[in-house]
Amino acid sequence: MHTERYLPIKIHRGEKYNSNSTVNGFSETSVDLEDTKGLQYTWKSRIHNFIQSPLTWKKINRQETNETSLPRESLKTLLSQKRGQKAFWDFLKSEFCEENLDFWLACQEFKAFDSPEELTRRAASIYEEFISTESPKQVNLDFCTRDIISQSLQHPIPSCFVAAQRKIYCLMENDSFPRFIQSEQYKVLLEAASNQRGLGKHRNAMKIKSTGELVTEKM
Repeated sequence: MHTERYLPIKIHRGEKYNSNSTVNGFSETSVDLEDTKGLQYTWKSRIHNFIQSPLTWKKINRQETNETSLPRESLKTLLSQKRGQKAFWDFLKSEFCEENLDFWLACQEFKAFDSPEELTRRAASIYEEFISTESPKQVNLDFCTRDIISQSLQHPIPSCFVAAQRKIYCLMENDSFPRFIQSEQYKVLLEAASNQRGLGKHRNAMKIKSTGELVTEKM
């Protein structure tokens, strides 16, 4: 029986050989150099695009950032979450100053109104509840700020409480918030956020496995 022996692949620039051609009884196979370069470029391009493009699990995790991120950065981060607001309010209540957060939230809501009638009604309500000298929930504002608000009650605009709201925010940020992050309420909040993150990652991993988009290990 005659057995064919194959020579190593020869690469010739600009030339192609028939895969069945033989030289001196040996089969000879060659690959076009330009085709090889094109193939290498295609794979390099695909690998580059894969590395540069965000992975599926990163896109999914972004959707949970607001509710699972830890409020270490700032009071603003804390107040952007309903759970953070509740934990901070409980802490302020333990220090008998929850009216500061109540006032801040009322001002946030007030800025969303544009009807003159609604603005007038809400402004009078906020003033009576938090600014009037006879209010049991009076917040700590200077006389000048109180006077300006009092004069604006006849024709209030959405921004008439902005200055007062900013002062109370600074008060909470510099006074209450540093103590809050050392409190038991904060520890509970961190634990809840951590557990939520872990549950979310596991749920996403299972979801990705079921769709076949990206297989990951069980969290």
